[in-house]
Order: sequence, then structure tokens, then C-alpha cells
Amino acid sequence: MAQLRLHPDRALPAGDDVRAVARRIYHSTRELPLLCMHGHVDAAVLADNQRFSDPAHLLVVPDHYVTRMLVSQGVTLDQLGVPRLDGSTVETDPHAIWRLFCAHWHLFRGTPSRYWLEHEIAEVLKLDIAPGPDTADELYDLIDARLDEPGFRPRTLLDAFNIELLATTDSATSPLDDHARLREAGLGERVVPTLRPDALTHVGHPGWTRQLARLQELAGVDTGDYDGYLAALRARREAFVAAGARATDHGHFTAAAEPLGRDEARRTYADACNGTVSPAAAQAFAGHMLFEMARMSCDDGLVMQIHPGVLRDHDPEVHAAFGSDRGFDIPIAAEFTRSLRPMLSAFGRDPSFRVVLFTVDETVYSRELAPLAGVYPAVRLGAPWWFLDSPDGMRRFRELVTETAGFYNTSGFVDDTRAFLSIPARHDLARRIDAGYLARLVVEHRLTEDEAIETAADLAYRLPREAYARRSE
Repeated sequence: MAQLRLHPDRALPAGDDVRAVARRIYHSTRELPLLCMHGHVDAAVLADNQRFSDPAHLLVVPDHYVTRMLVSQGVTLDQLGVPRLDGSTVETDPHAIWRLFCAHWHLFRGTPSRYWLEHEIAEVLKLDIAPGPDTADELYDLIDARLDEPGFRPRTLLDAFNIELLATTDSATSPLDDHARLREAGLGERVVPTLRPDALTHVGHPGWTRQLARLQELAGVDTGDYDGYLAALRARREAFVAAGARATDHGHFTAAAEPLGRDEARRTYADACNGTVSPAAAQAFAGHMLFEMARMSCDDGLVMQIHPGVLRDHDPEVHAAFGSDRGFDIPIAAEFTRSLRPMLSAFGRDPSFRVVLFTVDETVYSRELAPLAGVYPAVRLGAPWWFLDSPDGMRRFRELVTETAGFYNTSGFVDDTRAFLSIPARHDLARRIDAGYLARLVVEHRLTEDEAIETAADLAYRLPREAYARRSE
């Protein structure tokens, strides 16, 4: 049977001298509270506070990091129990899904998914058996039994994980009912929504008119014309602020944030309502609305988060059958310097504006993002995200941005996870990588160890708290 033993120095530097310093830096931050300022944990999970269903639906089915690796080796989404949009038959036996995952455990060697999953099994679930074809059934039963324990209810895990603040991501047309239930349970200051307006600002896509009707209903504002549309979006922002939101989240194809003339914006919006908007006009309108969202952030204090550069739903057949977020979102080259110039020229030095920039194109770290963050007071660099959320990706991030932007123009770690149990694993890895990078600076006599320890605490806790602070804080 494969035993699971996590080394206490995992992910720390290999050299003895640097590792010794890194160990001390890491131990100074390991018990700090977790600030989870951007992620995709469903607020209903915490509002319902029910037992997690089973190991497969906890650790495999909803995690596209896991499913995409298996799909790459010929396993189908049907076999993994991922539901089809039309409700047709997929695998429903969680034991079968779990066995399939365990039979392919070797595929995750060297990946961050393996790091997170091992941490979840060993540190969160307190088990010492590694996944594998010979251990699948025993491990399933042990995890399932653990999930029966009262200590593994979602709200209890907030305390066990030492989560001080958790931000969810919510459509602008969400009624925020789950967050209302959390407020009634006394968690309104601890679990907060984040406004995601993409389905409304990307006009002309299938379902946009339905989203628009829902916006009008929730906001109580007539969206028949462009001015009403803007007023309705402001009303939804106000509702999110009242529910505790600290940020907005924008997943645009490009970083373009260039305003249109008011007449052109009105015409494009009217064309979208009539179903006659062209793809080029819709794309220009999306960039215009990114600019308008920045203007609104100056008014209400919500921090903008922008993460462009992903071709969503690369396989149209998979998208048609299973919907979005199934592992088929693929990065493209990103450009920020010209694209953000109109927005940053207008708001980048405005003390009421804050924006956090993310990318999955690390070629722009040193060329564009670090220089932008290194001069515009409103800009902070977001943590390595998605495919770069890995040990080497995080090391490269520090190496590429620190010389130009320093540490204090970054936002601290953002876990961006849908897998609730992976949150402490992701934060732990980030703290280990930062400890290793800072230790190298100490050994090279570029920082004192006291400075490194202080910086590590800032990166882990103070910077995210400041980057996403409410205007009143």
C-alpha cells in the first residue's frame, strides 16, 4: 500500500543554507489567517452547511484542474460524472469515478494538482494513504467516513482552515440569497460576494437578453435604453456593496478598456437589444464597459480585478454538451500597455480607484505588468493565476516582477479555487515559495532576515487586506 508522507520542507529550496533560512521565514507565516479575496467556492455550500456528498464529488468532479488532466489521456467527462446540459446519462456511481481517478493518479506527478490533493488528504482529512489503483476503495471509505464527522461541515472548516475572509464570485444577476442567509448566520462579514458583470457587459451572446431582463427585474430599472442599462448596473453594484462586496471581477478576452463616444455606445446597445450587433461592435462595447466599470469603481470603491487573455470553451462540442468551466479554456498572448492606457490615463492616479491585474501570459510580467504597477498608484499585480498557480510559476513571478514593481505593488496571494478543501493547500504553497525566494535574497545579503520575515507576513496577510480593503477601512 502506498503511504502518504508529506515532507515538512516540501517546496522549499534545495540548498541547505537557503533552505534553513526559508524554513524560518515560512514558520513565521504558516499560522497567519487566510484572506481568500478571490475564488469560486459556491456561497450555497456555506449557507446550506451540509455534509459534502462523497469523495468523488468533493475532490474530482467539480475540479477542472483534475478532470482536464484525465481527459487529456482519453478519459471522458461522462465517465467522470460531469453533468451534461441536456440531462442525458453520465456516470453517477461515485465509487466508479473515484476508482478511475485513483487508477490515473500517476498522471499528476509534478503538477500543482498533486501538491494540493496530497495536502488535502494528509493535512485536511488526516489520512496517510496515497491514491492508487490498489488503495482506491479503502481511501474512498476512509474519506467518506471523515465527511460524516461534524468537524467537516463547511462552516466548521472556515475555522479549521483559519479563514478570516472568503470572497465568492457571483453573477451581477444573482439575487444574493445565499449571502443573505450567511448574514443571518452571523457570517456576513466573513463570507462576501464579488460582482462578476461579464454576462451583461459582453453584449449579443446567446442568453444576453435573458440576463438583461433579469438585470431589469432585480434592479427595478428600465433597461430599454443605454442610460437605463448603466443605471441598472449601478443599482446592482450598490446591492453588492450592501452585501459586503469588496471587488468586481472581469474576465475579458483582451485587456482593452477604451471608451466609446456616448452616441456610439447608445447605438451599439440598441443594436444588441435588437439582435443586430456585429461581433466587432460587441467587442468594442466590452472594452467600453471595462472603462465604465472603472469609472463606477471610483464612485463606489469596489476594487476592479481584470484577468484577460483566455480563449474560453476552446472545444465547441464540449461546450455545447457540458457548458463552461470544463477545462477547455486555453491561454492566448495578452497585451496590457496599450490596452489599459485609456483607463489608466483617466483613473490610474485617482486615489479612489484600485485595480488588480492578472494574467496567464507570463511573458508580460516584466515587460508590461511590473512597469505599470511600478508607476500607477491604482495598480496592483495579482498573484500567478490558473496555469501559473504552481511552484515554479510562483517563483518565476517573483523573479520577473520584483525588480521593477517591488513586493508592495502586488496584491498578495489569491487562490482562485472552486475546490473548498484546496484553499489551505494553495495558501500554504504560496507561503513556502515566497519564503524560498526571500531566503535567497537573505543568503545573497540583499535583505536582512528580519526584513524577509516582515515581508513574508506582508505578502501573506497585510497586502491582500490592504489591496481589497473597503474604502472606510
